[in-house]
This record gives sequence, structure tokens and C-alpha cells, in this order.
Amino acid sequence: MKLTTQEILDDYKLACLSRNMSLTGRKEVLSGKAKFGIFGDGKEVPQIAMAKFFQNGDFRSGYYRDQSFVMAAGLLTPEELFAQLYGDTDLENNRSTGGRLMNNHFASHSVDEKGSWKNLTEQKNSVCDISPTAGQMARLVGLAYASKLYRENPELKGMDKFSRNGNEVAFGAIGDASTSEGHFFEVINAMGVMQAPMALAVWDDGYGISVPVSMQTTKQSISEVLKGFERNEKGEGILIYKEKGWNYKGLVDMFEEGIRRCREEHIPVVFHIDELTQPQGHSSSGSHERYKDAERLKWEADFDCIRKMREWILDEGIASYVQLDEIEQESQERARIAKNNAWESYISVIKNERDEFLQIIEDDSCQCKTDKLDKISEIKEELKRISAPIRKDILVTAKKVLRYICPDCPSRKSLQRNLGLWLNKQQELNTERYSSHLYTDTHHSALVVKEVKPIYNSDAPMVNGREIIRDNYDALLGKDKRIVIFGEDVGNIGGVNQTYEGLQKKYGPLRVSDTGIRETSIMGQGMGLAMRGLRPIAEIQYLDYLLYGLQTLSDDVACLSYRTMGRQKAPMIVTTRGHRLEGVWHSGSPMGMIINSIRGIYVCVPRNMTQAAGFYNTLLQADDPALVIEPLNAYRLKEALPANLGEFRIPLGIPETLSEGKDVTLVTYGSCVRIAQEAVLQLSHFGITVELIDVQTLLPFDTRHQILDSIKKTNRVVFFDEDVPGGATAYMMQKVLEEQGAFHWLDSAPRTITGKDHRPAYATDGDYFSNPSTEDVFETIYEMMHEARPSQFPSIF
Repeated sequence: MKLTTQEILDDYKLACLSRNMSLTGRKEVLSGKAKFGIFGDGKEVPQIAMAKFFQNGDFRSGYYRDQSFVMAAGLLTPEELFAQLYGDTDLENNRSTGGRLMNNHFASHSVDEKGSWKNLTEQKNSVCDISPTAGQMARLVGLAYASKLYRENPELKGMDKFSRNGNEVAFGAIGDASTSEGHFFEVINAMGVMQAPMALAVWDDGYGISVPVSMQTTKQSISEVLKGFERNEKGEGILIYKEKGWNYKGLVDMFEEGIRRCREEHIPVVFHIDELTQPQGHSSSGSHERYKDAERLKWEADFDCIRKMREWILDEGIASYVQLDEIEQESQERARIAKNNAWESYISVIKNERDEFLQIIEDDSCQCKTDKLDKISEIKEELKRISAPIRKDILVTAKKVLRYICPDCPSRKSLQRNLGLWLNKQQELNTERYSSHLYTDTHHSALVVKEVKPIYNSDAPMVNGREIIRDNYDALLGKDKRIVIFGEDVGNIGGVNQTYEGLQKKYGPLRVSDTGIRETSIMGQGMGLAMRGLRPIAEIQYLDYLLYGLQTLSDDVACLSYRTMGRQKAPMIVTTRGHRLEGVWHSGSPMGMIINSIRGIYVCVPRNMTQAAGFYNTLLQADDPALVIEPLNAYRLKEALPANLGEFRIPLGIPETLSEGKDVTLVTYGSCVRIAQEAVLQLSHFGITVELIDVQTLLPFDTRHQILDSIKKTNRVVFFDEDVPGGATAYMMQKVLEEQGAFHWLDSAPRTITGKDHRPAYATDGDYFSNPSTEDVFETIYEMMHEARPSQFPSIF
């Protein structure tokens, strides 16, 4: 690539500016203005070189040291980096995350404030960064694979807001030490198989925090380790390049060639960038002098990428010492100005909030001559003395003041009213600043999708449940070209339970496809595709194996909307099957673990396949990610076939009352429903009527408080599922008794029926003695009635 003098000097200036921002940022942390800092010093030159080939429409899934790349791409200003350090919650100042993440976590806006997609081909796109090492790798699979689908599937032509004929490259970046993670190798293997346009840079500075590469990587070189993946003459594998991180011209030429081939040939490329440095150590919480000897520190000083770029510029006669000195001084001053601008923007808002609060107290000041008045004055003065207050300081002071207002003071009511109004206003503002956008809260929300009931013809056939799922998928695939379904055994054989039978043959392998056994990157494949405008349904074969992908769901998918204040979304559906079967790894029901780790993803727990199909239909009308757990033992059970497949929709958060009763409310879901129904029937023979409620979804849970209404009638409640004690039954109990206030209406202690503490044992007897049975439900409810009316219900045992 032919570089102009001005381009070279601009790159040098940007590298110097980024370095000075890192140095200045560290000082801000050590001074106490910022909480924590992690910076990209030592990686400036290769990142700027790579960013030259980052085009509109491309996506970045990067590393929390990519500040130079993101600045070069035009996605970050110097002021924004410092706003990140301070935790500024104003999205105008801190557009990546609105203060919800530490610095060096970057995000572009994929959707507007109303949740509608922007034109992603007219901007450079950065998926919001996450801190878990190698966590950014999984979504690269979907980001890259989307380009393949857009290029190879003619049905997707015309989706110009998302792709221009699949011309987009998914740029990735990772630190060398993080390549030791399983996520890295799983994604490398997936990309080698799938042959999608991923351009991945490995920034190698020789250490993983304090641990040297000799203890991190076989042969002390990730490019050597990856030789077995290297592209061969058959076109199989991955292109691998290697270059020194301080060789500016060599880096530019390498990235130009590698990314051009990646974009044009649709092949994955890995760039191993070694001999990099990390001048300030891992982060602001430690010093690298503790683990680098004098020889290493001397080498790092000599081979600093900016120093080497300066030497090259001087050797080539591109600029003089004086010119470069001026550039360095200007960069230092620009970093200082950016810091000051960002701090003033951040702190002035909070100081205004403090002044507003203090004015309320002054206007309604207590005049009583008491110790309490002295205490209020002391508390006010403490707040005034804080030179750089935070919102916590103001709210803590406000709540303390309310405690010390004299009971008989004439100003008490006025001060309480005005402070109360102010606190309510602050609560609303702070909810928006720190707690909003966990789920979609626009008209794209799954919660506003209208219910459409299944329609049954008079001669509706009774079919196996799996046929309802299959035929519903058929209807969905036929009307929505954006839907893609993939997972282990999903394509050729039609799924382990034949819920996809014949669909690959009908719609082709781009729409319904098999994957390798790689649950983590299946989740990432779904996330990346969803972020690029497609509607993926990603299958995990069994619920127990969801744990392989749980980190990606929890750390990335579930909190994507939250950590970007609603400016990015990934409307993917995860489908799996679980609950009752046999043995440790095919009958688990770890619902407490799941629902408490993936807040931000809706969790649907249908009792049959008609319900499951209705949830898919609902979710595809909205933009929230969701998990649907089909009951494993219901695929061969007969259900009436709805006439409006692909159209009927089940609302989320609305339980269904399956039987009316006046004695006890029984709350359950999924596979437990059939057990509960049998127990309810048996109890009726003894004169006990049970109100059986299927919650249908755990997230959201009973949004209309229907369970409370039932308890008001029965005055007793039992929560029942197959999770371990303290799992999802405890969650349901807290929602109903505490949040809904149902404890006021109880005449008996609430009960839970759960599986045993251990994982389920094998075979039918193993299941019976591990999981709750009809007898357990019967006996629990009968015992409750015996306690209430012993003469009517004498003890059984």
C-alpha cells in the first residue's frame, strides 16, 4: 500500500495521542477521580494499521485494549475515553456504554432510541466489549457467518440495511494470553470449517498479566500452535500471517493483503502480532516492574512501537526531529484538554444536583434549637466540603437529613414533601442511568405482542407433539426469509427428536444446518447473526449441555441491551429440550442456575409442543432474546394440530389456570404439569380441590399477579418443580410471597416440592427416587389439609 507523508504523520500523531491518553488516564485513576483503568498502550501502531481496512458495514468484536483501533475507526474521541473512566452516564458524552462498563469497552449504536435498526452498512460497527477473556470470540462466528449467508442466499437480497452482498468482514482482536481459553480454539475450529470472513488479530506482548508466554502457549507462539489449521492447497483452513508489532510499514502491507483476501474470498484470517509491549503493565491496579526483569524492561523501551515508528520516519526522511517533537507535544496537550473537558462535563452535572438538593434544605430549613438541627447542619457541611461529589454522596445525605427533622418543627411537612419529591425524581433518573434497558422496552418488546389463540378445525388430527413443532417451523421458514435454524444434528437427520424432519431438504443447508459439537460458539453464532438483522434459532441438544454456552449467554447476550443502554440488541432464540428423562446429563433441570444467570433473556417453560410453538411465534414478532425449553417427554404425546400454525401466539408472563380449586394453589411448569395433573385428580377423590397453575414462563413471571388472586381464594400454596431445593421453587416463592404480598393471605406455611440435592440417577427407579413424583405432590398437599382439618383428613402415615 502506498502511504502518503500526511497519512503517515497522521497515524503517528494518533499513536502519540492514544499513548498520552493512556498515561493521563492512569494518573486519573491513581488520583482517585476514576475507579479503575485498563489501557491500550504498546498496541497503538498495529491497531492503527489494521483499522485502515475497517470499512462501513464491517463489525468489530474486540479486546479491551483496542482504543487505538477504535479511535482510528472514528468510533471514539479522546473526551469519550475519559468519560468512560469517570463513569459518565450521559450517552451523549459516553456513547459506548453510558457509564455501565469500565473504560476501553466500546460499542456503536445499532438501533435508535426507539429500538429500530439503523442502516448498519453506512457505519462502522463495534459490538459492545466484554471483560471475560476470550468472551468476545464466540459472537465472531455469527458476525462472520452472516456475511456468508448474505452473499450465498439469494432470498436475502434487498436487506440493504444489513449487508451489501456479504461484503462485510468481522474484525476480531484478542490478547495472546487469552488464546489459552477454550473459546478461542472452539471458534478457530468453527471458522476453519465454516469458511466465513473473520479477520482476527492476536496482540502478543509476551505476558498474560504477570505470567509469561512460556507458561501460556505451547512453543511460545500461537501462530506455531495454529499450523494445523493453516490453509492448504485445497482451500481448507485459515490464512495465518505473522508480523512484528513495531514494524509500521510491514503491518500495513500485511493487513492490506490479508483483509483483502478475507473480504473477497470469504475466508478466515489470523494475524499474529508479536514483539509488542505493555508499558504500564496490565492495569491501573498493578505495576509490571514486579514481574519483568531489567533486561525485559530495557527491551520494551527499545522496541516500543511508537519509538520504532519514529525511528523509521526519521530514517526514511519523512519528517524531521522538530516536526515529530511538535506532534508529540500537541498530542500531550490534546490528551490534557480532553481529560479536562470530560471531567467538567461529568462533574458539573453532579454538582448542580448537589446544589439543587442543598437549596431545598435551605428553603425549608428547620429553625428548632435542638441537637437534631446541629446534626442536620453538620451533615450538610460534610456534603459541601466534598470537592468531587458523586450521586451516592447526595442521596445518602438526603436520607440522613430526613431522619433528623424535628417531629414538631413547622417546616417538617414542607421539607418532607419537597425532599420526597426530589428523591422520587432522583430515583427515576437513576433508574434510567443505572438499571434500564435490561429487556427491550420499546414497541419491539415481546411483552407487547398480542395473544393469538390456536384455532382448531372440527376434524383436527391428533398428532405427535414433535410434528407440531416441525410443521410450525415449516410455516415460519416459509414466510420469513430471515429465519435460520442450526445446531447439532438439526440439518441432515432432522434433529434427535425429529422436530426438524425434512426442513433442510425443503429450505436448504443455509437455512437449516448442522453444526459441530460446540455449544459456546453455537450461542455466539446466534448472537452474531441476530446482531446483523437475521432471526436465528440456535439449538442446544439437551438442557444439561446449555452450561457449555452459559458464559456466552450470561456475559454477552443477556446483558447486551443493558450495557449499551438499549443501543444494541441480539434477538436470538435458544431452543433446547430438558427436564424428565434418565441419568445425570439428560434429565437435569437446573432452572435456578439458569434464570439467575441470564437476566435479560426471557425463559419459556412450555408443558407441551403447542405451547412451545406459540412461544416461538411470539418471540419472532419481537426483538428480545429468549430461551425455550421443550419438555423432553412430550414429543410422542398426542396433541391436536392447530390450523393456524406459525400464527398463534402465547403471551409471555401470563400463567394459565389448568384446574379450578378452593383448597390449595399448586404452581408449576414444564414436564411437572402432567405429574401435577395426575396428583390433582387423585386428590379430588379425597375431596381436596386444587387450583393448578402453569406459570408458562419464568422470565417474565406472572406479570398480572394471577397466582396472588388464586391464593386469596385458597389461602395455601405449593411450588413444585424438578430443580434442586432452593432453586426455581425458591425463586417462585419469593416472587409470589414477597413481591406480590401473598403471605398476607396464607393460612398454612408455604411448601416446595423439588428434586433431591443430587443430580438424577439412571433408569426409571433412579428417576423416581431422584425427582418428585405424583405421590410426593399428593402427600404434600394432603398433609397440608390434614394440618388444617385433621378430622376430615386423617393422617395417612
